[in-house]
Amino acid sequence: MAGGRCGSQLTALLAAWVAAAAATTGPDQAALPAEQSRVQPMTASNWTLVMEGEWMLKFYAPWCPSCQQTDSEWETFAKNGEILQISVGKVDVIQEPGLSGRFFVTTLPAFFHAKDGIFRRYRGPGIFEDLQNYILEKKWQSVEPLTGWKSPASLTMSGMAGLFSISGKIWHLHNYFTVTLGIPAWCSYVFFVIATLVFGLFMGLVLVVISECFYVPFPRHLSEHSEQNRRSEEAHRAEQLQDAEEDKDDSNEEENKDSLVDDEEEKEDLGDEDEAEEEEEEDNLAAGVDEDRSEANDQGPPGEGSATQEELEPEEPEEAISEQPCPADTETAEDSLRQRKSQHTDKGL
Repeated sequence: MAGGRCGSQLTALLAAWVAAAAATTGPDQAALPAEQSRVQPMTASNWTLVMEGEWMLKFYAPWCPSCQQTDSEWETFAKNGEILQISVGKVDVIQEPGLSGRFFVTTLPAFFHAKDGIFRRYRGPGIFEDLQNYILEKKWQSVEPLTGWKSPASLTMSGMAGLFSISGKIWHLHNYFTVTLGIPAWCSYVFFVIATLVFGLFMGLVLVVISECFYVPFPRHLSEHSEQNRRSEEAHRAEQLQDAEEDKDDSNEEENKDSLVDDEEEKEDLGDEDEAEEEEEEDNLAAGVDEDRSEANDQGPPGEGSATQEELEPEEPEEAISEQPCPADTETAEDSLRQRKSQHTDKGL
């Protein structure tokens, strides 16, 4: 009996000890933290950290299947970041639309390499081995950097980030209207259209007020004086134009007169030349007539001696006789010369 009681007491003590040990060890095991991710989330407030040192960034969306497939590889790459001496970050484009606009992300997932503020786009697969070789072998040196206006730190990309941020806020507001409040989508669109019109009118009013504040009106007498000066300048310009037109007309008239005088002088010169030619022709005809008359006088009166002489001389051919000029022909030539003179004098007049 005593042995049975001792055995039951021992088993009770052992059970109590095991329960106490379990009670003491249970909370400690539950308090152990889970394995912490080495990937640093990047936001609009801390993205400037990538401007120093060497970084690899991943842009993803929670609904993207391709992004989910590379999550484990990206975590493994981040665990080896200390060995590779590189920092690893990620950007949720849904929560941070401004950063997606700053880096001009159009496809998901998107990877970027940053080295002392110089950014390059990594277009390889998001596998740990490829990422590791990209850093160890410094393959990023052969990639063209994003410089100038394409750089995420440029003023242009800062403006792009602002636009993307506004679009993200509008998208969240639209989801709030349609999902949370249950408003139809067309009502949300009408609201945004009206808001856009009201905002545009408000901005126009603000610009008008600013211009009125900075615009200094001139006194009345100064404005009247400026108006008079403007009118006098316009009148002076009109007078100058009129004078220029008159000078142009006078020059045209003088040119026409000069051309007419030149034409008349040319006609006179031509008339003088024609008269000289006619006088030469008349002189030649008169000389020919005089020669014919002198030859006729030299032949003397017809007589016996002439008859005997004609008998002794051989008879001339009929052609020679016909070549001798007749007085009738000379008269017609003189008439034609007179007609030509009269015609030339008429032309000269």
